[in-house]
Parts: sequence; C-alpha cells; structure tokens
Amino acid sequence: MSTTATQGSPARPGPPGGRPRAAGVRSVTGTRLALAAAFLLPALALLGALVVYPIGYSVYRSFFDRAGSGFAGLANYGEIFTDDAILTAVKNNAIWVVLAPSVATVLGLIFAVLTERVRWGTAFKLVVFMPMAISMLAAGIIFRLVYEQDPERGVANAVWVGVHDTFTESASFPKAHPLAFHPLTAGGGGSFLTKEPVSARTPVLLPLVGVAPDQMPGDAAPARPARADGESITGTAWLDFTRGGGGRPNVVDPEELGLKGIMVEAVKDGEVVATTRARADGTFSLPAAAEGSRLRLPPENFREPYNGVEWLGPTLVTPAIIGSYVWMWAGFAMVLIAAGLASVPRELLEAARMDGANEWQVFRRVTVPLLAPVLAVVLVTLMINVLKIFDLVFVIAPGSAQDDANVLALQLYRSSFGTDTHLGVGSAIAVLLLLLVLPVMFFNLRRLRRESRR
Repeated sequence: MSTTATQGSPARPGPPGGRPRAAGVRSVTGTRLALAAAFLLPALALLGALVVYPIGYSVYRSFFDRAGSGFAGLANYGEIFTDDAILTAVKNNAIWVVLAPSVATVLGLIFAVLTERVRWGTAFKLVVFMPMAISMLAAGIIFRLVYEQDPERGVANAVWVGVHDTFTESASFPKAHPLAFHPLTAGGGGSFLTKEPVSARTPVLLPLVGVAPDQMPGDAAPARPARADGESITGTAWLDFTRGGGGRPNVVDPEELGLKGIMVEAVKDGEVVATTRARADGTFSLPAAAEGSRLRLPPENFREPYNGVEWLGPTLVTPAIIGSYVWMWAGFAMVLIAAGLASVPRELLEAARMDGANEWQVFRRVTVPLLAPVLAVVLVTLMINVLKIFDLVFVIAPGSAQDDANVLALQLYRSSFGTDTHLGVGSAIAVLLLLLVLPVMFFNLRRLRRESRR
C-alpha cells in the first residue's frame, strides 16, 4: 500500500504501518539531523580547536628544526634517544609508571579491605582521601618542606634523626678544636694528640675551644684542675673559654666548664692501651699502663651531628617525589576499590570461610579476583596520570637535582619554554607522550566494551 501523491509530485512509499514519512531526514531519536548538527557544532569546533588542531600541529612541528623553517625529518625524534637529559626523563617516566600506580593501588586495596572491619573506617577513609582536595602545586610546596635537609625544618629528617639518635650516640662536641698555643696537635682523621708523652707526675691539660657555652652538656660542672697521684695518669679536659673575656689560656679558670663525657685514649706505639671519659668537671684518670704514651681525643668526639637523609639529592629525589604522589592518590584508589568491595557478594566470602579458608586465602583467592575489574580501572587511570606528571617534580625537586628527577612532561616544558628553546624537540616529546598514552587508553576502552557486553 502506498500513499496518495500530492498534485504535481510523485507518490512516496510509506513506511510499514501506513504512516507517511515526514519530509526531511531525521536521526535515530527523531531529531532532524540539521538541528542536531547545529547543536553539536560549537562542541565540535572547541574539540577541534583545543584537541585536534594542537595534536596535528605538534606532529607537523616535530619534523622541523629549531627555527621551524627547515625540514629536519626524524632528527628531533632521534635526539630524544640520544640526549642524556631526555634519556633520564624517559628512564624516570618508566620508574613512575611501574612504581607509583602499583604502590598507590596496593595501599588503596589494603586500606579498603581493612577499614571494612573497623568502626571508625569512614573517618579513616575521609582522612586518607583528604589529600585529593589539595592541588598538585600545594602538595609540592608541602613536601618540599617535608623533605628539607635541616631536621629543624624538615619533618622527614626530624623523625629520621630522632630515631637514629635513639640508637646511636651522637658526638659530644662537634667542631671543637685546640688553638695553636694549646698542648694539642692534629692527629689525623679528625683526632687530636698531645704534643708530648704524658707522665703520672704531671697532670695533663686538654683545653679546647669552638663549643658555644649554650651547647655544652646541661650537667657540665665548672672545670677543676686534676691532681697528680704518682701512679695513674690524671688530667683535665675543659672548654678554654671564659664568657665575657678575662680568662687565661692553658689555665683552668673558675668560670670555664669541663668537657663532660669526652673520650680520652692513651696511644703507645700506635696502639690504644687505655681509654676513659672525662667527668662532669672535666677531670679524668688513666691506669699506669698509659705512662709514656700520648693522649688522643678520637674523632668520635668531634664528628658533625647526624642530619638525616638527603631526600632531595640525586639518588633519592625520584622515590621521594613518588612518595608524595602516593600520599595524594592512595585515597583515590581506596575510594574506588571500596566501592567495588561493597558490591562483592558476601555469601561467596562466607562460603570460602566455611570451606576452611583463612582470611589471607579468602583475600587472595576470592576478594582480589572479584575486584580485578576495579583494580584494572584504578591501575590504568593512575598510569595515564603519571605519564603526564609535571607539577610535583617541578616544585619539589631543587634546581641542583632537577636533572636527576626529570620526566617527559617537565622536559617538554623545558624544551618548549626554557632558556634553550627547541620547539621541534618539544613537539617530538609531546608526540611521544601521546603515543605512550594511546595503548593504555585502548586497553581501557577494550575492557569497558567487554564489561558492557556482559
């Protein structure tokens, strides 16, 4: 059956059911395609201007030289794999992609599983997720302070030094030293020796300077001259400095303090024959075996205080920055994994427990396999995120270690806008980043399509 043609026009066959087709082409939803295109055009124009055109121009520009006037072929891509700075960036990016998403995902999984069993789990999740509200720039400034070398400013080294000093005795008098007219001379390795052999008949004087009075031990007593007893070696080690002046060199004055706890060794024929420590008033005594030896103040008395780890040095700067990234994104992983964990059928977990599985077996053989799709989403998302990491490295790494912490996104910025600008190389790095992200994106899309077909 067909519709009747209007006067002056041929008849148009009708759709099944006998209803005439409306004039003009329509979309699946019944909207005119022209109207739909009109609404989509602004979005498509923005997409082309902000995404398609920059990508196309970057690919085009990557084949030209620094000035952009001469065709360079693949020379810019060759420089990526021959320039030391860019190779370091590629290596660091590989470390980032392997380490940061894995650690953040594992921590998120642990937090999500453990907080299910505690009453205050929601509060804990809130605290762990809070860093996500901080921008990368602010997080970089925070961790630049956390990783400060000075233990009085850097939290990480303050904790590290506190633990170290709990188990290792620190030096008593760092930077202490004798003066030229003192009866002590340099003994090598940071130690000091008496200029003459010692005798039990004459008390030994070991004066030092270079220690601020307010850095002396709190229980140090006023120095007291030692008395000879004819059998043992006696002497006084003290700070030969009188606050306000007026003291006499090489003489124990009443206002001067004893070097409590300083180690004194008796050395004869290159061997240590006796060792002692000074009392609160600086006096000490050594057995008769020290007769004729030279007294030595070993370097352990004077070494610099332990200042912790150089977190932002060439060796640890990349792991340190990855630590700050994990601090921010572990909460993101935890929230997504916790949402997936909430949908896990509890009867499966209970059935595994009734079959005799312990908690570790339930976690490894039941919980983790059921969470595999969620873990894949988190891992892939974080991998894409770290491929373009820039802010944390730029802010946290000091200038002296920025070359060692370099990543591709930072090198892209330095090549495109730095002092030694080379837009050809910068464009080539941008294309390389795009090529690195594409496989991860395709993997994620395939996984989503497989999930939608179930």
